[in-house]
Amino acid sequence: MYKVVLTDYEWPDLNIEKNIFLKIGADFVAAHCVSELDVINLAENADAVITEYAPLTKHVIEKLVSCKIISMNAAGYDNVDVEAATEAGILVVNCPDYCYDEVADHTMALLLACARGIVRFDHHIKKKVWDFKSAGRLNRIRGSILGLVGFGGVARAVGKRAKAFGMKVIAYDPYVSKEIFNREEVVQVTVEAIFEESDFISIHTPRTPETINLVSQKELSIMKKSAYIINTSRGSILDEKALLNALQQEKIGGAAIDVMDREPPDFWNTLFSCDNLIVTPHAAFYSEDAMAEVRRRGAEQVIQVLEGKWPQHIVNKELLVSKKTRANLV
Repeated sequence: MYKVVLTDYEWPDLNIEKNIFLKIGADFVAAHCVSELDVINLAENADAVITEYAPLTKHVIEKLVSCKIISMNAAGYDNVDVEAATEAGILVVNCPDYCYDEVADHTMALLLACARGIVRFDHHIKKKVWDFKSAGRLNRIRGSILGLVGFGGVARAVGKRAKAFGMKVIAYDPYVSKEIFNREEVVQVTVEAIFEESDFISIHTPRTPETINLVSQKELSIMKKSAYIINTSRGSILDEKALLNALQQEKIGGAAIDVMDREPPDFWNTLFSCDNLIVTPHAAFYSEDAMAEVRRRGAEQVIQVLEGKWPQHIVNKELLVSKKTRANLV
């Protein structure tokens, strides 16, 4: 009998997972792991681990003596030491596209809230101020420029939505081919051009060592004074100290962020005092449909590996080449 563990979850029941693993008669165990020791105690003899936030560090992975697959209930995999997993022959898989629509919709909602002064209007109304100028100067969205930092699936979905509002879309991504830019009818530019030319900038890059603080004082300093920056990617990509300075000194029009360096954040963070900032609680991915989909797909990829098949979304693709996996895959 296979043992499958779920290290952490944020939903009220486990019916989706239980029904899937019942098909292969697996012993399915779920917990709310926070520390490395929590994960080790739960998963030391597990054949498969499903996770979202729990720490799957090198130390933990070295203790997972039977594990064949680490399956992410997420698109990101910041909590997993992928290199250590690869060395151990453990497949790491994710669900990169389960919430493209949700994140793209949320990004556009934040952009529109910035562009139309929605939050400021609401604050003033609640103070009994009825004035169409109370949100400050508003400009027409049609004809404005949206700059995308990163041009993966979510960014492309955002670009399509922005074009429907009559926006011109430009993007920077050194890892995406010219053919894809041409197909999407989006202008490929340098990262400097994104910050110099855009009226709205939206960040869509994964968190990697090279993208930490990718957007910092230098980039914010060359933005238009009227421009807004939006981040629905990862908090550490946008330097919060540099952002605070830009907002306090009104060097930019404002910002809207769904992610922060520390989550949950320190609510005494000075950023929260900026009235030209909109914050949502890392909710861009969320819909009941998306949650059900990521849970189902995360579990199904485990089933594929335990049945000797290659899963769809492999993070450590080196194992596809070397075939040096713990699982006996066809």
